[in-house]
Amino acid sequence: MSEFSRRGLLGAGLAAAGAGVGAVAGVAGATAATGVNPFSAASNGDESIDLSLSHPFYATAARQPQGGIRTDPQRYCVFMTFDLSTSATTDLQVLLARWSASIAQLQAGKTVGSVEPAHGNGVGADTGEALDLGPASLTVTVGLGPGVFDDRFGLAAHRPAQLQDIPALPSDRLQDGLTGGDLSLQACADDPQVAYHAVRDLARIARGTATVRWTVLGFGRASAGPSQTTPRNLMGFKDGTRNITTDDEYDRFVWLDDSAGWMAGGTYQVVRKIQMNIEIWDADVVSDQQRVFGRTKVEGAPLSGGTEHTTPDFHARAAMGSGAASDGDTAIDARSHVALAAHENNGGVKILRRGYNYTDGLNQYGQLDAGLFFAAYMTDPDHFTRIQRRLGAVDRLNEYIAHIGSAVFAVPPAPRAGSYIGEQLFR
Repeated sequence: MSEFSRRGLLGAGLAAAGAGVGAVAGVAGATAATGVNPFSAASNGDESIDLSLSHPFYATAARQPQGGIRTDPQRYCVFMTFDLSTSATTDLQVLLARWSASIAQLQAGKTVGSVEPAHGNGVGADTGEALDLGPASLTVTVGLGPGVFDDRFGLAAHRPAQLQDIPALPSDRLQDGLTGGDLSLQACADDPQVAYHAVRDLARIARGTATVRWTVLGFGRASAGPSQTTPRNLMGFKDGTRNITTDDEYDRFVWLDDSAGWMAGGTYQVVRKIQMNIEIWDADVVSDQQRVFGRTKVEGAPLSGGTEHTTPDFHARAAMGSGAASDGDTAIDARSHVALAAHENNGGVKILRRGYNYTDGLNQYGQLDAGLFFAAYMTDPDHFTRIQRRLGAVDRLNEYIAHIGSAVFAVPPAPRAGSYIGEQLFR
């Protein structure tokens, strides 16, 4: 793969092919208006993609987390939840074992079996649509929902104390078909077809044991790794600026320690499907959009001043005539998204965000149906609940969004070779 990104190459190619006097004037105008040259942003503000890169599935040490959590976020995500249709413990064991072996193959860029049966007219074990596409940094993360620990499988004694359904929260507009699940699969890759292929074949393996409950197809990551630039959500604002990054933060806020028993090295996954009223948002003036988020739209700097990564000052007063609600108010509205979500205002609690944008085409009113697939990892799902209670109650962003999907899962550590996800549960 070239050192340049596909998006950068595409942007540069289109520019070279179609540039004329009008195009040059347009670039000059855009640069003057925003301070950002769109061509240099396309080529330099985007990371390169190596479709031959692969991530191992099996752990090589104790308490090693699954991939797809601290892994640098890939470009695409397919998330799927399942309801178990069996009450036989061995069926669940076999499914987790088959999934583990198959995920190891898929993350290595291999098939889960033959695409063309050697003899007769048999059905292929692998659907084949990812042949020749490479691993594309695929990771598949497996989660266990609260239902795994009910009376069906004899696992109630192993249920982690923190694994409880997310309670009703302010501003919830949850839809029955977009909540819960006994199992989750989060497939992330730099090629959307590789991610889709992984979930498709794993769903085939689950037939007879589990049925699909709900799914989200995500694109345009809404979080960044340490070597990645901060991406933007569909509202046009940078997302994930103050995310967890250091080893100390991961150990404190994401990974479970030895006191968690069989979950040591694991974590908890909270997912939310957040619908955005995009067309209403697009009609709002940018100055108000910035007050809603508490940041500038282009740079992503806090309204208290500085650059994107400047620590917000939630006590700084707004300058006279700055556009605040009234002269003398704080520069960052106390009801802005950044103020309500900040760890400084939530008892120091942090969660690891790893979301994606999504679109479902048009809604029943003929308007854009899109938003954010919010995925987060933490040592206790209550950390999310505490933050979301404040956001759901008074966040100015609530005028433009609705939480329509929700689920929580325990994410065990990665298995060693020869083992499988959650094997410790069945000993």
